[in-house]
Amino acid sequence: MSPSFDSIIENLNDGKLYSFPGGVHPDDRKSLSNNTSIQTPSLPEHLIIPMRQHIGSDGACCVEVGDRVYKGQILSQSATPFAVPVHAPTSGEIIAIAPHVVAHPSGLTEMCITLKPDGNDTWCDLEPLPNYLDENKNEIIKHICQAGISGMGGAGFPTHIKTSTSKPIEFLVLNGIECEPYITSDDRLMREHAWQIRQGLDILAHLINPQAIIIAIEDNKPEALQALNIACQDKESYRVVSVETKYPAGGEKQLIQVLTGREVPRDGLPIDIGIVMFNVGTCYAVADAILQGKPLIERIVTVTGEAVQKPGNFRALIGTPVAHLLEQAEYNPKKQKVPKVVMGGPMMGFTLSDATIPIVKTTNCLLVPSKKELVDEGAERPCIRCSACADACPASLLPQQMFWHAKAKEYDKAEDYDLFDCIECGACAYVCPSEIPLVHYYRQAKADIRLQRDERNKAEKAKQRFEARNERLEREKREREEKHRKAKEARLAASKAKPSGAEEAASPVNETKDKVAAALARAKAKKAALQANSSTGDVSSKPISESNSQAADEDNKTQTAANDKKAQVAAAIARAKAKKEAQASLAKKPDAPLAETHNADSTSADAKKAKVAAAIARAKAKKAAQETKDNAPSHAPSNEPQHVESTQSTSDNAKDSAKESGNESRNESGVTPKEPNASEASGGATSAAEAKKARIAAAVAKAKAKKASAQGSTSASNAANINASNSNSATSDAHTDDAMTSDTSNDTSVSTGNITPDDKKARIAAAVAKAKAKKAAADKEKESK
Repeated sequence: MSPSFDSIIENLNDGKLYSFPGGVHPDDRKSLSNNTSIQTPSLPEHLIIPMRQHIGSDGACCVEVGDRVYKGQILSQSATPFAVPVHAPTSGEIIAIAPHVVAHPSGLTEMCITLKPDGNDTWCDLEPLPNYLDENKNEIIKHICQAGISGMGGAGFPTHIKTSTSKPIEFLVLNGIECEPYITSDDRLMREHAWQIRQGLDILAHLINPQAIIIAIEDNKPEALQALNIACQDKESYRVVSVETKYPAGGEKQLIQVLTGREVPRDGLPIDIGIVMFNVGTCYAVADAILQGKPLIERIVTVTGEAVQKPGNFRALIGTPVAHLLEQAEYNPKKQKVPKVVMGGPMMGFTLSDATIPIVKTTNCLLVPSKKELVDEGAERPCIRCSACADACPASLLPQQMFWHAKAKEYDKAEDYDLFDCIECGACAYVCPSEIPLVHYYRQAKADIRLQRDERNKAEKAKQRFEARNERLEREKREREEKHRKAKEARLAASKAKPSGAEEAASPVNETKDKVAAALARAKAKKAALQANSSTGDVSSKPISESNSQAADEDNKTQTAANDKKAQVAAAIARAKAKKEAQASLAKKPDAPLAETHNADSTSADAKKAKVAAAIARAKAKKAAQETKDNAPSHAPSNEPQHVESTQSTSDNAKDSAKESGNESRNESGVTPKEPNASEASGGATSAAEAKKARIAAAVAKAKAKKASAQGSTSASNAANINASNSNSATSDAHTDDAMTSDTSNDTSVSTGNITPDDKKARIAAAVAKAKAKKAAADKEKESK
């Protein structure tokens, strides 16, 4: 059970402390460097500033090559909580931003900014907070973060993270132990700058507000202990405690156990048990940042070992190459077999691979040992299983078992022995009689395990992304299939929901057009009948040839429309039907021999084609008749009796032609036309003769039109072929009648056998022209009356 706060305070007041298991007492060798004051080295030729010098992520570089910067100017910045910026240690020019070897056991490279000092050491504008007690705590914490302060005891944990805790804190511990041999940087700092450390402690106490403050110093540093007692004498709540010299008493978990008797959980932090710890170097940097506005651009570094002539502590700028500090301490390579520099102490430090490696915020010592000062790394011998390492382990682990599994790369078994609880203090290696570098194997095993974990995490994340992608694709596929299924069902439902008459409404597009055409035909027929009655007073007086001519004009327009659109074809057919109905209405009169047509509602496609062909034939007939009329005067007969006989003969031919026309009408409409009787034909001698002449002319013209259609049209349908056949028959009758007319003529000198087809055509045309002329004269007489 952990001790209570009151019991801990009581023990501290009585000078009673706790202890931790294991530990060793190596020769500290601190006298090499702690007898001289802190020195300021000269400016190096170049400063190499790594962009990440702490636990957490690095920031983004905010300068470019060629930029001139001032001392204290920010070089990198980041918005992530665990990132702190780095600053220019002095004024100068940025000459490179590239990877460089950094302080790491494996000699890794990281992005670094190379600065060439100009020697002026010009500061940028500083923003101190001298009245920090009046400032908001968040503003002070932000100021600490922007100053780039992180733990300077070795871990490099960002200080602003520790100070921004919201948990209740019982103890604030200031770590001034510095237990590792050779290192004296904190010792000299406490001796020379105890008051500034006290100021930094005041700022941290203001931010955290702990119940008690403990300053722990090893008993082998009497001068530092005395200096801090003097600096804190006006603060009764500040307890300066002397701790027994024992390695590794300076470890965070070990020092907490010594002072409070509490143990930090394996996977926890000191704050989980109400304790926060800071290094004395961190307190010094906090005071600089808040009271003077200076960022963390330098630190105290111990340069010691028997291979240097002037060991001591140096106030080194961050980014100073190791070689430059060795030069300041007068490094003597003759005292070493091979050049060797250890960053850190002999227990926890690591050998550097390059003398150009820069000083960083966590660098506290450079150890340059002579030939026999430290154990040779190549002196490893087999383990004798003495268990001395287990006795010395301050974390109560089994270093021997961890060593075997780490060396065999059996990392799972090494983890079973709590490999990651090892604090890498080196106590096990220090007491090992076989001189096995145990910490080296542990570090290598931890690095490999972390790498494997990273790979597993990446693979797991990749697997999750892959599975998420497959799931998304499958979901989208199901959604598409469901969408298509619903659309199909909707179409089926819509088709089933249609009424029984819907199919009739969808399919008979032609029927609808026919009905519309029939309605138009009836309307036009009525209109034509009314116009005929109103203009002549008697429908029978209108010449049939003129009616046929008008029909040919309308049918010619219908053919043009048929080539454009089907709708126009239907309209043309409707007009043709209207004309036929008009002709049928005229045929019912005494002088109208045309057959009545009742095919307005026919829907046969073949009938439509035939009607179109008939319309074309009528148009051509009109054109042929017009040409014949133009040529008629040169062949017209001058004898009236011949005309009378020809007319009589042609009358018989007209009757035959009327029959043929009736046959044509029956072929087109399917209805047999009515034959005019004799009583209906007796309407006066003059009018009967004129009507006969008109009918003869119409029959002849139609015969010629049908013959021309049969010869010139190759695209007509079967109905057109039937019309052409009827035309040929009518033409034959016309020729026979014409021959008869020629025999009865007294003025003709040419016999029937010698008459040419052109002469026949001319005579017929002349007869038609004379009939029209008489008709026109009769019309004028009627109009004059």
